[in-house]
Amino acid sequence: MKPDYSVRQSRTEPASAAAQRQDAGETRACRQAVARGDYKNWMPKGMIWSFLGGAIGCGIVAVVLNALLNGTLKTVLTIVFAALAVIFCGMTIWAALMHRAFSYDGKRQMSRQIIEGTAAHVKLPAGGKCLDVGCGSGALAIAVAKRNPQAQVVSIDRWGKEYASFSKQLCEDNARAEGVKNTSFRQGDATHLDFPDGTFDAVVSNYVYHNIPGDRQQYLLETLRTLKKGGTFALHDIFSQSKYGDMQAFTQRLKDMGYRKVALIDTTDGKYMTKFEATWMGLSGSALLTGIK
Repeated sequence: MKPDYSVRQSRTEPASAAAQRQDAGETRACRQAVARGDYKNWMPKGMIWSFLGGAIGCGIVAVVLNALLNGTLKTVLTIVFAALAVIFCGMTIWAALMHRAFSYDGKRQMSRQIIEGTAAHVKLPAGGKCLDVGCGSGALAIAVAKRNPQAQVVSIDRWGKEYASFSKQLCEDNARAEGVKNTSFRQGDATHLDFPDGTFDAVVSNYVYHNIPGDRQQYLLETLRTLKKGGTFALHDIFSQSKYGDMQAFTQRLKDMGYRKVALIDTTDGKYMTKFEATWMGLSGSALLTGIK
């Protein structure tokens, strides 16, 4: 099912009000849609269990040390391991809340909202091609492909051990489950894309580059290198100062290079999440970089 994000704006209605209504409509549509694929969770259960195991382990050590030792050493070590147990407990709760917020089966469904919202920025011509960098479980690629059945979506990912639940096979299985045939998946390196200049009509990405150490602005340029003249881009990530440097200067750099309609759209103002959600989930600085080459 493809959500309908259309919003009619009256002649007297402020543009900001229409935008708020559209965002609300997108949220409702995303929550009502049913995913036939298994897109996993951006907060894996394995991480939750690891934090819980750390809490239990440190708690047990604290109890054992308290029973076996005496004096100052007993006090110090017991306090240290008890404090670690509390920290791991807090991390367990945080990870569990993240898992619930991201889940495609829950009420919040933030992952779906982000994926569908980003895919809505891509409109491909008949026979066109789109590149999804860091496809993970294939969610964004499939969402773009469903919106553009007359085009092809090529997706790459390294599928590293840190995200063991994601794989090329999972992506292909999800595409089949969704009835999508205009996608392909391959292993690749986001920092050195194996495509000639000007290959694609659109490029997309979601929460990828901030995970890669190095010059992240250069990684964005490497992605944009593969975009055709007149092609569009929609790249969603945590564009904070600490991760990317001065992104306002970067957007101006793109404009100076000839890119048009370049915008860095804040997605923590209710578009994809609230400021509060972005803060406690560690997603502050999330934004969507869009424009035309």
